[in-house]
Amino acid sequence: MTTIPITPVDQLLEIGLKDLWYPICPTSFIKESPVSLRRLGRKFAFWRDHSGKLHALEDRCPHRGAPLSQGVILGDRLSCPYHGVEVRCDGVVTRVPGSPGCKLEGAQATRFFHVEERAGAVWLYNSKESVDTPPPLVLPEQLTDDAEYSSFLCYAEWKGDYRYVLDNVMDPMHGTFLHKQSHSMAEGDSTAKFGIRATDTGFVFEKEGQRNVNFDWTEWADTGVHWMRLEIPYPKTGGPGGNFIIVGSYTPISPTLSCAFHWRVRKLAPGWQRDTWRFLYKNRLEARHWHVLEQDRVLIENMEPDANQHEQLYQHDLGVVRLRRHLRGLATQQLEASEPALATA
Repeated sequence: MTTIPITPVDQLLEIGLKDLWYPICPTSFIKESPVSLRRLGRKFAFWRDHSGKLHALEDRCPHRGAPLSQGVILGDRLSCPYHGVEVRCDGVVTRVPGSPGCKLEGAQATRFFHVEERAGAVWLYNSKESVDTPPPLVLPEQLTDDAEYSSFLCYAEWKGDYRYVLDNVMDPMHGTFLHKQSHSMAEGDSTAKFGIRATDTGFVFEKEGQRNVNFDWTEWADTGVHWMRLEIPYPKTGGPGGNFIIVGSYTPISPTLSCAFHWRVRKLAPGWQRDTWRFLYKNRLEARHWHVLEQDRVLIENMEPDANQHEQLYQHDLGVVRLRRHLRGLATQQLEASEPALATA
């Protein structure tokens, strides 16, 4: 393995771009006690107040750096286990039991983050600095229109850089080979030419002259959250609802660990057809879908960390190249925007 110098752009991409919403974990991960999760280059403390509302702080007490997540929930505050310092959900220290009236009391000394619970997941706004009001969390209709779509969230943690997961999803052609034994990816031409089509929120990378046969296209979108979408044609034995839709979003945990969120979706109004598909999914189809994901995971986890430094790409990789350039451009813009502030500081 070759050691590659890490540029500031790579450092930023490695931990995740700023001022975006990211999925953090399934909502079921956070119950009665505070939870500590490492994501996006830092540790977060998540907890629910007495009404069930979710809050998030950086998991570091401003006094001595102890993990707030090991403390006690006091409604919208966490009490640090080390010396009892109480930090409110907006990052303000409300009480220092060991030294009442000290300058730490009343100070906004801890980073706080906005969180929402949508589509079965916890979402966090990864702002450069704490903000009073974040931009709206805009998700694709497949995850928000419950009258038209039904979905299941599949969550997994994959060893490796999350950008390799992005590359994998932006590569429709791998389905023809890696997943050729799958019940839904055995059809279609093993050779293809691809094109890129711009959309209002991103682009579609698609096979030319082939649609609704195999894994024929991938959409990349930026709506204040980065998400990807694709469709897999289903045989009639897969139940009602047309093509099987997958919506994905991915979050770095560390340079060697990633969160992979995949929502499995069918377009079905409430009623017997939706109930039929959900029954089929849980009893027949879910295991097959996990098998396909496992094929991806095992392959990616066994790639060398510097595999992308030794590539020889061809026409099928235009989507991967486009996405990488786009992300690097966003990272460059964020770094350039921060330079005046750094110079002033």
